[in-house]
Amino acid sequence: MLMHNHPFHMVNQSPWPLTGAIATLIMVSGLTKWFHQFSSTLMTMGTIVMIFTVVQWWRDIIRESTIQGNHTNKVIKGLQWGMILFITSEVFFFVSFFWAFFHSSLSPAINIGSMWPPMGIETFNPIQIPLLNTAILLTSGVTITWAHHGLMENNYAESLQGLMFTVMLGIYFSILQAYEYVESAFTISDSIYGSSFFMATGFHGIHVIIGTTFILNCLIRHYFFHFSSNHHFGFEAAAWYWHFVDVVWLFLYISLYWWGS
Repeated sequence: MLMHNHPFHMVNQSPWPLTGAIATLIMVSGLTKWFHQFSSTLMTMGTIVMIFTVVQWWRDIIRESTIQGNHTNKVIKGLQWGMILFITSEVFFFVSFFWAFFHSSLSPAINIGSMWPPMGIETFNPIQIPLLNTAILLTSGVTITWAHHGLMENNYAESLQGLMFTVMLGIYFSILQAYEYVESAFTISDSIYGSSFFMATGFHGIHVIIGTTFILNCLIRHYFFHFSSNHHFGFEAAAWYWHFVDVVWLFLYISLYWWGS
């Protein structure tokens, strides 16, 4: 490494942005081919390249932050603001779904019977699986906070247990949501109700899967002693993201499952 007299990290040249862009192009093209020609081969290839890229890219960033010591306080401050802005963009992403839902539900159009839910739609019971999923996500928020406090107090075992419980609860949530989708009495093509419901809850489900993967990565890193009480922004970013997922679900539960049904 070349010596420098500033606290910033000058990133080395990397092939992963290029391979990530190529993988995204292949995945989107493969998705289109799957829709029109019912062939998932191209999309599978793109997914494999994307997974390979993500694993290699994460490996390089982990090396930069641990072994190479490139993540100074100044760099971490920049990463924190980057994560804050990313979560802000995600908030507005979900605002668009809520906007569409309330626009359609508060003044139902005549072509759906001027009523909400539209005629013929059998909605979910909000005190069954949706309420259980709410309890699961709220509990997962407690467990990841427990893990964070354990890390701050240099309690390796408590932090490891908290992360393990959070990952298990995230997987449990995804399984229950998949079961709910299978048992659903309506589909995404059933009027604006089906479209707004599955778009909002589906994208939230994707975010839960991403967040679970994020926390699983933190669990593996913590197992190998990559975090300390004063150097663990990767963990903090995962916790911020997970709390954001929790809050969005609360709004989804109150709006779509309880009030909207």
